Amino acid sequence: MSSATRHRLPFAGVLRLGRPSDIWFKPALSVVAAVAPPNLILLGLGRLDLAMYTMAGSLCALYGHNRPYAARARLLAWVVLGMVGGLAVSLLAASLTGDAVVLVTVGALMAAVQKTVSDATRLGPPANVVLTFISSASLFAPQTLGQVPGHVALAVAAGVWAWLVGMAPGLLRPHGPERRATAQALNAAAGYAETRGTADGHARARAAAAAAIHAAWQSLLAVGARPDRTRRALERLLVRSEVALAAPADTDPVRLRTWARELRGTGRIPRVEQPGETADELLGVDTELAHPGPSLRRRLTALAPITARTAIGCALAGYASLALGVGRPYWALVTAASLYQANVTLTWSRGIQRVVGNLAGVLVFAAVAPLAHLHPAALVLCCLALNFGAEALIGRNYWLGSVCVTPMALLITEFARAQNPAELITERVTDTFVGALAGFVAAVAVTNRRAGDRLENALTTAERARENTARLLAEPHPAPHALESARRALAAALADLRATADAAAGEWWQRALPEERVVRAEQSGHRTLAAVVRRQGFVPRHQSRNQQLGQGPGRTTEDRRP
Repeated sequence: MSSATRHRLPFAGVLRLGRPSDIWFKPALSVVAAVAPPNLILLGLGRLDLAMYTMAGSLCALYGHNRPYAARARLLAWVVLGMVGGLAVSLLAASLTGDAVVLVTVGALMAAVQKTVSDATRLGPPANVVLTFISSASLFAPQTLGQVPGHVALAVAAGVWAWLVGMAPGLLRPHGPERRATAQALNAAAGYAETRGTADGHARARAAAAAAIHAAWQSLLAVGARPDRTRRALERLLVRSEVALAAPADTDPVRLRTWARELRGTGRIPRVEQPGETADELLGVDTELAHPGPSLRRRLTALAPITARTAIGCALAGYASLALGVGRPYWALVTAASLYQANVTLTWSRGIQRVVGNLAGVLVFAAVAPLAHLHPAALVLCCLALNFGAEALIGRNYWLGSVCVTPMALLITEFARAQNPAELITERVTDTFVGALAGFVAAVAVTNRRAGDRLENALTTAERARENTARLLAEPHPAPHALESARRALAAALADLRATADAAAGEWWQRALPEERVVRAEQSGHRTLAAVVRRQGFVPRHQSRNQQLGQGPGRTTEDRRP
């Protein structure tokens, strides 16, 4: 049976606001700090028309806020190179041809490459959207070949400044990202432990906890250097969150949340000893590196349908905008590029969020434009305020951030010259609908039938990992490293299985998914994980028997719970 008969496009909850990110203010302040000096310098020189090029480099400060600083330094350097490279290609194309159809084609191909690379490398928010916005807009900026080097140099200079802004917090909190990631894992594990594995919605809480724990391990291991004392302490806490995921009924969620609170700031990291394990045996992290998952080549292959959707959708959006006589087809192109998520259902939800946010955003622009037109300084300040608002709000829901992104993008077009607000609003609304419609049509038309194959592979991996772990459990005295490595492999396989199943469940035009087999694999896998943590001594065996008899954990063992 085709999965299309089992899918309904969601409306409920698409615009619901979530909780703000723990560090919502960090990207918001960083982008203001990165954008303000170049723009103010250009304002003083009377050359705000060059601000689009410095903005290309400045917006790189949006990336990498969840990465440890050593990893962030590398990531930001690559982002700056990618941003500048895309800008250079766009400016070169703009200087060589004025054919709008050719420029839209170039923009669509670049958007597809940017989407693929950002997803394959797990770039993180704001992913490819900012890169595509800059490169697509630059395609339609009046340009001569002789101007290209100077404009690229401005982007490089602003990019270097953005790199410094992104790295500056590390002087005060060198382990801040790792501490936050560990705290999030502890809180997520506590949320699952509070369900005792039986309450409604516990499967969703378990999936969220598994994702948070996996993200925390990746954060701790991203640096790549030999673990220091701080990282060892965080690893021990992260072990406790894994134990809570495996044995929620034997876990004290209050203690997990207390440890998470103590990780805030720069205070002392709570010390947690591993029962029966030495520090050198802790999870085998030095040799296993948290099971990083599929290779880059496999991720690129899996992303082929998304790449095709992005290229086709962006091209269709740009061509349709040109056919309607809109002077800025890159707005439609960027709208289409911003839609593509892991599956068609999520792409539909993002499309609704984008349309609603843009429509509300043009109303904000209509209110702000008269103020921005009073003086160039007012224009710069309005853009800075909208930059801050966009990053502060977008974590709660994409549409809410778009309310600030849309007027900011419209104001940026006025750095070169003041324009008619009514004309800008009309074109932006038209391109929003054109881009959203063309983008979703491409998502539906380009099928992703291999989603079922990837789910089968994930199932096989999880089942084999469970069998290997069960085999080690059956041995009288399994090697601690082997048992710990098997547990980590099983936990990673279960997290990947859930993510793959969720992605496949929202995809259209494919065979029926093995949903019952997924449920069985997850249930048996988590039972095996619980058996491992009891075998390792993380959870007292007599306490577990009391739980099974319905007596609950005794107070005498409270201090021994994870």
